[in-house]
Amino acid sequence: MSSSTASQRQLLLVSWNNIRTIFQRELRSYFNSAIAYVVIVVFLAIIGWFHTSNLFLANVATLRLMFEIIPAVFLFVVPAITMRLLSEEKKAGTIELLTTKPLHDFEIVLGKFLAAWVLIGIALLLTLVYYITIALLGTIDNGPVIGGYFGLLLMAGVYVALGLFASSLTENQVIAFIIGFVLVFALFMLDKILIYVPESLASIVEFLGIDYHFSNIARGVIDSRDIIYFVTLLGFTLYLTVVSLGRRKW
Repeated sequence: MSSSTASQRQLLLVSWNNIRTIFQRELRSYFNSAIAYVVIVVFLAIIGWFHTSNLFLANVATLRLMFEIIPAVFLFVVPAITMRLLSEEKKAGTIELLTTKPLHDFEIVLGKFLAAWVLIGIALLLTLVYYITIALLGTIDNGPVIGGYFGLLLMAGVYVALGLFASSLTENQVIAFIIGFVLVFALFMLDKILIYVPESLASIVEFLGIDYHFSNIARGVIDSRDIIYFVTLLGFTLYLTVVSLGRRKW
């Protein structure tokens, strides 16, 4: 019994080391090229423009607009980050080199997913400068701010998983971007088309919409149903990506 437990622990340690190796490789590749810097600068520039416009032109000191704008910016930024993750490997043939090593498909998928998710997390972390400017100007309710950032991280995780899935479907990065954008845009729009949905299905469609759950969390109310939604969707999408990546063996 103890021998079996030790063996399982060793397997988990090996898997974690493989995931960490892929994660470090991908994150390093982002910062060794212009991708990370361009994405972060463009992301901060767009958010900063809306933030300063709201602050100085509308004379409103709040982060509410930032939390409303970032989900829309994610629609373009996340597919741009994820489009190359698997499609480039498949086109260059390096995906086969990865699989000749003692790596499982799920380790490759998780490593690449975590690298892209951390890059988005870094971009979000840098937006704290906008929080500081608001905090210096007056009092701020930290509950919605914490909920907003937590919700954005969960949303980004789902979008990264969807973008990674799109990247696993094709060798063309442009097609991967388009598929990824369509997937995240559809998920983003679900709770905004309720007037066109039969009343009997409206509650189901609303529940499937990602912005509906993000809005709940961004109000500072952490509901287990919202957490379950994000975790389930994230896990299911990563599972689909592993299956899609495994098609090359069929």
